[in-house]
Amino acid sequence: MKEKVVLAFSGGLDTSFCAIYLAKEKGLDVHSAVANTGGFSKEELQKIEAKAYALGVKSHKTLDITADYYNKGIRYMVYGNVLRNNTYPISVSSERIFQALAVIDYAKKIGAQYVAHGSTGAGNDQIRFDLAFEVLAPEIKILTPTRDLELTRDAEIEYLRNNGVKDNFEKMAYSINQGLWGTSIGGKETLTSNKTLPESAYPTHLTKEGEEILTLEFLKGQLKAVNGKTHHNPVDVIREVEKIGSAWAIGRDTHVGDTIIGIKGRVGFEAAAPMLIIKAHHLLEKHTLTKWQQYWKEQLSNWYGMFLHEAQYLEPVMRDMEKFLESSQENVTGKVIIKLLPYTFQLVGIESDHDLMNSNFGQYGEMNKGWSADDAKGYTKILSNQLKIFFSVNK
Repeated sequence: MKEKVVLAFSGGLDTSFCAIYLAKEKGLDVHSAVANTGGFSKEELQKIEAKAYALGVKSHKTLDITADYYNKGIRYMVYGNVLRNNTYPISVSSERIFQALAVIDYAKKIGAQYVAHGSTGAGNDQIRFDLAFEVLAPEIKILTPTRDLELTRDAEIEYLRNNGVKDNFEKMAYSINQGLWGTSIGGKETLTSNKTLPESAYPTHLTKEGEEILTLEFLKGQLKAVNGKTHHNPVDVIREVEKIGSAWAIGRDTHVGDTIIGIKGRVGFEAAAPMLIIKAHHLLEKHTLTKWQQYWKEQLSNWYGMFLHEAQYLEPVMRDMEKFLESSQENVTGKVIIKLLPYTFQLVGIESDHDLMNSNFGQYGEMNKGWSADDAKGYTKILSNQLKIFFSVNK
């Protein structure tokens, strides 16, 4: 019997090349698997399966891990208001680790001797897949034909055509990776430092004018309702916000950051739902958390986002940070009002029973009720002691 290889399959050029190459040149039984984190429609998954079988794979499996992706990833990114470099909601990059985990788990279940992916040697995904495979199944060998052979796109197309594949592999002007938590867009402009993506590069476009009010309701940090309509499935509520926000072309930006392999990278993205949800959640936290809760959340959230982006999801400290983030959400409940406008939005305000502005202690800039004028004078005098000593000693 031939040895088995599980190929992480998307149906694109690189994974199509791998499907043929691993069977013909390596003599392996290829079992393809696509891990859906919510970015593929039912019709797209059917097309991917049909393409896999047309390439001659022995079996194909769709691994639906959308719920896992939300519960173990997106949920904590919202709790932490995670925006890499204060810009990017770690859209597609956060999906990869969960896809890698699902693929290696499937490889172990069917007793595969090999696992393969189509990542090149120039990006982050190769590290994300390799690290998960290496840690969770060191006994399964990793095969990466696209990376190892260093083939050009034209060489891969020629190889497929020579093996009877008639698919259209013409290079699109832009590389688009669409996911539940946003869409990344790469192209000629993102390879420069001084140009931005044109309107035509974005998958969705402005279809509304004027303004619109959107209300998002959170329960202990999790988004539960949109415009008064409760959603019991968290994935559905994200898709509802995306549908509303994308009509206003909200959530577009360009991320510049450091890759895992040490080079600078630049990518465009559109992420209406993530940007609206994160910014609304952050505003609600400003009203319901204490100063020091917010401070330490910000420190840990930056680390959490960085570790997630840089393939360190399996590091045990991530579980520790998740416990802190979840604990911090106990009082993050309430409604956030947002005004939607073309290409942008404004946070109007919040309504919450846990709003720390609704206290009897005082009203900022207006009236103090919890202390007297003499209390304030004495407090200031004691507070100034350390500085008085410093300036007295040091002249």
